[in-house]
Amino acid sequence: MRRRDFLAGSLAAGAAAGLSPAASGLAARQSSQPGKGRFKLKYAPSLGQFKNLAGSDPKAQIQFAADQGFSAMFDNGIMGRPPGDQEMISRELAARNMTLGPFVLYADFGVKSFVTRDRDTREMLLKKMRQGMETSKRVNCPWALVVPGRFDESLAWGFQTANVIDNLKACVEICEPAGLILVLEPLNPKDHPGLFLTRIPQAYEICRGVDSPSCRILNDLYHQQITEGNLIPNIDLAWDAIVAFHVGDSPGRKEPTTGEINYRNVFKHLHAKGYQGVLCMEHGQSLPGKEGERAVIEAYRTSDSF
Repeated sequence: MRRRDFLAGSLAAGAAAGLSPAASGLAARQSSQPGKGRFKLKYAPSLGQFKNLAGSDPKAQIQFAADQGFSAMFDNGIMGRPPGDQEMISRELAARNMTLGPFVLYADFGVKSFVTRDRDTREMLLKKMRQGMETSKRVNCPWALVVPGRFDESLAWGFQTANVIDNLKACVEICEPAGLILVLEPLNPKDHPGLFLTRIPQAYEICRGVDSPSCRILNDLYHQQITEGNLIPNIDLAWDAIVAFHVGDSPGRKEPTTGEINYRNVFKHLHAKGYQGVLCMEHGQSLPGKEGERAVIEAYRTSDSF
């Protein structure tokens, strides 16, 4: 299954740090009126995350997110939008001093791609990279997400790792001169069995092997809580390779405060380390409709109050 299809069902739906947040999210919880102050970190709602409160127009959604204090947004499927829509989204974000988080460049869950030495597969990947470069220019986003596909049961793990590194080296030869950064996302094997990349240490090893500023890590905290836990120590150990985060509580992949992850402590740790990148809100909501969207905003107000 392709990542875009998965996200459509599951979501339903670096720059400078922001100003101090409001002490309370009461206004955001009670109405759709603007919240008070920007968040400390760059939490990024997806386009459509607040569609009940803001309506279906992307411009209105961007304005609503800005009014609530968010300084970033993300759209995993922006590569599939018409070029004119891509440019419009970029303009609207720039007008509000908002950052666009990583978009999905390659995430085919059903294919053994990066783990192979197949010439046609290599050419397909390089073609994807060129397409990603064009999208990156239009949307003014330097980060493109890559999931290296399935593992190969018939090939020793070390050979697969070497192949992934070699294929990524070929990709960054194209991406690095253009300033495009490929971000590798490990996914947990419970939700996505059969994928090659599952853990932060594994992604870090690959980044060290590729040895390029255009090969980095996107740390999805929901996936890593399931796969390995130990979130803050693993963040520190891989810090020089991490450029973005996905947020979602576990279990359930809903907003912070609904599961077992202490997101307030995680966010406090990232802020103390001087993190200036984006944290994409890649999760559903615990309640339906407008009430659920207000609960999401309140959850980030609570988790950002450190």
